[in-house]
Amino acid sequence: MANINVLDSDTINKIAAGEVVERPSSVVKELVENAIDAHATAITVEIRDGGTSLIRVTDNGGGIDKEDIPLAFLRHSTSKIRTATDLLMIASLGFRGEALSSIASVAQVELLTKTPEELTGVRYCIEGGKETVFEEVGCPSGTTMIVRNLFYNTPARRKFLKSDMTEAGYVNDLIMRLSLSHPEVSFKFINNRQNRIHTAGNMQLKDIIYNIYGRDITANLLEVDRRSANMEMKGFIGKPLISRGNRAYENYFINGRYIKSPVITKAIEEAYKNFVMVHKYPFTAFHLSIDASLIDVNVHPTKMEIRFNNSEEVYELVYRTIRDALEGRDLIPDVSMDTDREIAARQKQEMKERLLKPAPEPFETHRKEMLKQSAPGPTQAQAAPGTPSSQQLKSALAPASPAPGAPQEQTAPRAIQAGQETPAGAAGTASAPSQQQLREAEPAPYGTEVGDGRGQQMALFDDKLLSKKARLRHRLIGQLFETYWLVEYDKKLYIIDQHAAHEKVMYEKLKKHYENSTAVSQRLDPPMILSLTMHEEEALNRYMDQFKALGFEIDPFGGREYAVRSVPSELYGFTERDLFIDLLDAISDQSGHFSADLINDRLATMACKAAVKGNQTLSFQEADALIDELLAADNPYNCPHGRPTIIAMSQYELEKKFKRIQ
Repeated sequence: MANINVLDSDTINKIAAGEVVERPSSVVKELVENAIDAHATAITVEIRDGGTSLIRVTDNGGGIDKEDIPLAFLRHSTSKIRTATDLLMIASLGFRGEALSSIASVAQVELLTKTPEELTGVRYCIEGGKETVFEEVGCPSGTTMIVRNLFYNTPARRKFLKSDMTEAGYVNDLIMRLSLSHPEVSFKFINNRQNRIHTAGNMQLKDIIYNIYGRDITANLLEVDRRSANMEMKGFIGKPLISRGNRAYENYFINGRYIKSPVITKAIEEAYKNFVMVHKYPFTAFHLSIDASLIDVNVHPTKMEIRFNNSEEVYELVYRTIRDALEGRDLIPDVSMDTDREIAARQKQEMKERLLKPAPEPFETHRKEMLKQSAPGPTQAQAAPGTPSSQQLKSALAPASPAPGAPQEQTAPRAIQAGQETPAGAAGTASAPSQQQLREAEPAPYGTEVGDGRGQQMALFDDKLLSKKARLRHRLIGQLFETYWLVEYDKKLYIIDQHAAHEKVMYEKLKKHYENSTAVSQRLDPPMILSLTMHEEEALNRYMDQFKALGFEIDPFGGREYAVRSVPSELYGFTERDLFIDLLDAISDQSGHFSADLINDRLATMACKAAVKGNQTLSFQEADALIDELLAADNPYNCPHGRPTIIAMSQYELEKKFKRIQ
């Protein structure tokens, strides 16, 4: 058995630093919390190289007395508590007394501090836990902590840090949350000599939300304010339309402390249930003030966890407050556009024109483009671009032959109901395409009779239904519930879900464009302007090539703003902003890991949003075009989420249901 050794103080400090100092943001957190506890009203945080080479935290707080400075860097030395009973009523952010000793053991630390009562201040330097300088200097009241070369004496810890941009993003997120948790303090964050965050410290939480998250989120906030016997909840929650793809925007604070609590998270998400989509998470920024005797913050060295003595009461307060704020409100989103003064008049006119002109259905636009490309030649009387000729419509929209005695309306083409008219003067003098060309370019006649029954035992997923040869013998019956299309073929009734089918078509198009780098982009005028956090900026810049492969064109727009100038053409007009943010959220949530599974999942989401919806009337020609496109899919039988696109019922099963056979 190995001998038991008593560890020296240097080893003990480095072990403690492993618990407290995980990365540069951990150092910033401890130093800023100390500044807040010193009653500072203005705090400046500056970092370089992600915080590995330099961290400087300056505050205007009370400073440290000269005789207490060496004690402040000893383990378990603190001014926050004196006895164990004080742990029951902790009102400060820090209290363990481990921060400064842990930081000093793995970095080169310089302290400049002065109390308001003293004429001069003190400069104190400590490297690797050893004091090197202790002298008087002139400096303003308050404290400046300078941390250089973090983990310089523990290289194994340093090599596991992420890139400088990623580490800076963690610090940026921390300052954002500290700003929200303490609106009475003015925060300034400088990264590599660039100002990233600057708050006023005017006690206005909404102003800070605007400063950090921008106008779109601030314009869609609901204020919450409720008290119970032992606690108070006050702040803002977001309307469902600004939900995001991860929990990064769920901010809540207990007695000024940013924490993560499963109880509060569950209360928030349960309250938003049925208001946001599945796998979407809301925006929140609220404060909980709770009697200190009812909580235990002495759970973990990082102080990110907390225990409640009354978790049921906390859950009920959060849930009921958010639910009441959402219920009964007008949650219809307002349509707004980002405008500049120079183009405000033009955009106003464009908005009026869009309001006066009904927007075309997405599938209608796609149908016209398809017919335009497949038309074999121009006619003498040319219709508008993308509009099929009279001869083509005549062939494609030929009504099905009605059964004996059946009224003609039962088989009339739905295209007429959709408002499609034959262009005047397009017939007669046109150079008509051949019959063979029309058969290849246009949908098959709807009145084609069912085959001779030889394929009666063919399974649904055989090639026969969705083959070009069988395509000529399909009999398209009509649309059911404005969602499902009925096709008769070879003594079977096939039911096609128009949304699932179109979703599959769109998904495979997007996927092939991405894999082959052949994405076609659609220009946005005006461009879409987005405000990004540092984490989002890093993810965007790191994977800019993948975004371009998808068909996005993105340029910096100054500060934290980015201009999305083009989007994939298949997505044009289908909530491009939400789709782009959803993709960016997914990457940020997975620490910037742009995997194949992530791409496929996001492409599926994009296809789902762009696909024609259920309860949407399609014409016969549109449905027929959809079936044609489904023929070309690699797997036409399931949508990207696994739902079937087609189901079938045989003539035998129908006759059995009607008791024609036993």
